[in-house]
Amino acid sequence: MKIKFLKHLLQSSLAEKIVGNVAYYYLKFVGLTTRWQSVTGVKETYEAINKYGSVIVIGWHGRTLEMPYFWNKTSKLNALVSPHHDGQVIVHILKKFGIGHISGSSNKNPTEAAFGLMRNLQEGNSIAIIPDGPRGPSMKLTMSPIFYAQKSGKPILGITYSIAGSIIVSKSWDNMLVPLPFHKGMYAITEPVLIPPEATAEQLEEYRQKIEDNLNELTWKLDKQMGLPFIAQGKEAKKSRKMQRLEKERE
Repeated sequence: MKIKFLKHLLQSSLAEKIVGNVAYYYLKFVGLTTRWQSVTGVKETYEAINKYGSVIVIGWHGRTLEMPYFWNKTSKLNALVSPHHDGQVIVHILKKFGIGHISGSSNKNPTEAAFGLMRNLQEGNSIAIIPDGPRGPSMKLTMSPIFYAQKSGKPILGITYSIAGSIIVSKSWDNMLVPLPFHKGMYAITEPVLIPPEATAEQLEEYRQKIEDNLNELTWKLDKQMGLPFIAQGKEAKKSRKMQRLEKERE
């Protein structure tokens, strides 16, 4: 009886809010105490927002913790978040960072999520998608951001970061990077990529692979400069020749 009560308590809205707030203040503290060696692409991101009205932000599941840190609260951003318990904790974290959410899942009821994302883009809100979640394979881009970019005319930008001394949860499917305070770090956003509305299926795959490769290459570059071990894509991921070559060079 006590175990059931405790489980129910931990999944309550109050517990979700408390955990979310604690996580936010920790991540904010890490961001403030990190000695950022470089922060690239942030200015260009807001220039793209001014030009296109909104953008599509992507990032890998294992790099989500400090992704929101440099987001300007004056620019409206809504992230796709699962409606389940873990997702509600994320909602509280995002809210403290000034980021809204779109309730939905790419696995369960994807149609509803798709409508929500497209509606936000049409209304001038930027959207954030974690394209290798919720189960992976890690660091592998799905076609969903490509689809939204093609249909909306909005560019795709990838966010990544690396912080020296971080804990890498190697037993998790995404090799989650858990940053610690008082270390040096680097933060970067890729150049915006537009998807032509007339692109063929073959061309869409080329764009998908290019965006995936660029984000992975940038992540690996930052990790190397921060002295972190090489983290490969998920085993199920079909890697391009470029990625195979880069992985071989890093091993």
